Order: sequence, then structure tokens, then C-alpha cells
Amino acid sequence: MTTPAYSTELARLAGLLADRTRAAFCLALLDGRAWTLGELAGYAQVAPSTASEHLTRLTEGGLLCEYRQGRHRYVRLAGPRIAELLESLTAHLAPPASAPRGLRAASASAALARGRTCYDHLAGRLGVALTDAMTGRGLLDQDGGFALTDAGRDWLTGRLGIDPAALRTGRRPQARGCLYWTERRPHLAGAAGARLCDRLLDRHWVRRIGTGRAVRLTPDGARALDDLLGIDATAADLL
Repeated sequence: MTTPAYSTELARLAGLLADRTRAAFCLALLDGRAWTLGELAGYAQVAPSTASEHLTRLTEGGLLCEYRQGRHRYVRLAGPRIAELLESLTAHLAPPASAPRGLRAASASAALARGRTCYDHLAGRLGVALTDAMTGRGLLDQDGGFALTDAGRDWLTGRLGIDPAALRTGRRPQARGCLYWTERRPHLAGAAGARLCDRLLDRHWVRRIGTGRAVRLTPDGARALDDLLGIDATAADLL
């Protein structure tokens, strides 16, 4: 039976996100990195004083954590569980009614759709292509839920050299399907998704585009994914 305390806490949580500026801050921080107050204020087009008030509410509410370095105040999402909450909520959203206006906005939107980070894992067409290829090769099991197979763990730790201990991270699931409104198809999240993203970035198979969430597959990365998973980057529109 739901207690009044849970009802109060749920209303409090909903209230934290029931503001356009605070929602914009949380979605921006889904890139997994720490942002300064000034960067978030510029992103949401609000005054620094307004941004500070909103960030204080989000931090006190447990959605963000902050730390200071010199005179700068940095904030980021409080952890994977908060990212999962935001991802689950955005999965219920309908695509924007209107297309981006202008060449720059359209190019940025196309880059995000092609490949991006979703907190600490890869999303967009790139994330879906990786997930589909891993499933097709028996490395992921999507029939009995969403889980790494024994072959998948061996592939990540052997072929990609990921530390097995990095796949065992407390209460966080080893593998989880993340659904985002742009694709409506799951991509790999959880500890395995995070470590896979790290490895592709470390090997420069994937590079970030600017300071946002968009990433691009490099020529070396296209060759590696073809060799490792049989992914045709051109056919999958990943380049």
C-alpha cells in the first residue's frame, strides 16, 4: 500500500522537474559531464542568478551533485540512477512537432541522431547499431529480458580488454536497454554500455563533436566495428 510519505516524495520529485529551466539543465547533463553554472545559464538562456537558484533546488533535491574547483561551481547528475530516471521519462515524449530551423540547427540535430552519448553510454543510430550487432552475434540476449551472455562478457573482457571488475559495479545492472524517443529502439546501457563507450572513446574509434552530446564514428572506428561486429557503417548511415 502506498504511504502518504511516498506520495509527498513523488510530488516533490515531480516538482523539481516541473520547470522548463530545471528540465533543460537535467537534459543537458545527460551528456555525463560536469558543467559550470555559467555554461548551464548560457545553455538555458537565463541569468546566472536564476541558474544558481535552480541548481540549488536540484542539488538539494538529490538530482544533481556539485563540487567547486577554484572559483568555478561544477554540477553533474547525481549518478546513473538519476540518468536512468530521466531517460525513462524522455522515452514517453513524442518527437518535436517542428523540424529544426536553419542549417546549423539541422546539422546539430542530424549529428545527435547519428550518434551521441546518453549519460555514459552510446545512443542514436550508433548505439542501436552496436546493440543490434551484439544481439545478432549472441553477445546480448534481448529475448529473456536484456542481459549480457557469457560470450558477451568474454568478448568485452577479452576482445576489447575491459576489466571484468568494471562490469560488476554494485547495484547497477550489468546491461540494461535504454529507449529514447528519437529511435524508439533500445540501445545498450548499464555498466557494460558505459565501459563500451569508454573503450571506443579511448581508442579514438568515436570522437566527441564540440562540447555537446554528439559523437562521430572515425574511419578507424568504422573499420574496427566492421571487423569486430560486421557493422557496415556506410549502410547504417553512421558516417
